[in-house]
Formats: sequence, structure tokens, C-alpha cells
Amino acid sequence: MSVWGEVVVGLVILVGLIGIVVPILPGVILIFGAIAVWAFMTGGATAWTVFAISTLLLALSGVVKYTWPGRKMKEAGVSNRAILLGAILGIVGFFVIPVVGLFVGFVLGVYLSELHRLRGNQQAWRATIHALKGVGLSILIELFGALLATGVWIVGATVA
Repeated sequence: MSVWGEVVVGLVILVGLIGIVVPILPGVILIFGAIAVWAFMTGGATAWTVFAISTLLLALSGVVKYTWPGRKMKEAGVSNRAILLGAILGIVGFFVIPVVGLFVGFVLGVYLSELHRLRGNQQAWRATIHALKGVGLSILIELFGALLATGVWIVGATVA
């Protein structure tokens, strides 16, 4: 692959990393796709090994992203209904309030759901904080896996 091709792959990976932190773009899919295109265009054992390791890291971080924070939220007493309502209002908020609507909608959805369920402001707010911590942890886990995959790609691109 040419130098310009690798620059484009690197830029797509960078956009994917930003998409993980600011969940507007499908970050992991962009990173996976960019590394897949690079492996296909570059060819050879090194490129396909890089692709396999990167895929494994992205998949593993995806599994951990959904299991570990979910377990911690369940232990903290956050209901699944609250997370679902938070996700729905987050999506609505994304379209209603530019830039911050996703965050505002999620917080509002979780809080209202927990307020209805727990009937107390303090308990509902505490559950909302735990939900936010869980979401933050899942973003960090996904980002960590994506950064490891990116690091593998950088090493592979300099070797191949």
C-alpha cells in the first residue's frame, strides 16, 4: 500500500477513535474496516496477522464493554429499564439538542426511570450516577481495545 493509502487508513482509524469517545460515529467498525482494507491492500502474513490480532482485541473489548459495566450497574441497583429509557431519551436528545443532547437525554431518562421506580430523589440520583459511571467505564474499555488495535496496526504498518 502506498504512503498516502496508509495515511488515509490512519485518518480513518483516528476518526474511529474519536467516534468511540464521542459516540456519533461507529468507531470500532471504522477502525476494523480501515485495518481490514489495509490488510487486503498490503497482503502478506504480517498484514493478515495484524488484522487478526486487531480483530481479536476489538472483539474482546466489545465483549468486556457490555459485561463488566453492566454487572457493576446491576450490583449498584440500576434497573435495566432505566438504562433502556436512558438510551431511548439519549437518542431523542441527540436530535433535539445539538452536541450535548445524547448525554442530557441519557441522564434524564435514567433519572426519571429510577425516580419512578424508587420514589426518592436521592436514590434516583445515586442510581443515575452509577449508570453514568458504567457508561464511562464501557467507553474506556472500548477505547483501550481500540488503542491496542491501533498500536498493533502502527507496528505492522512500519514492519510490512
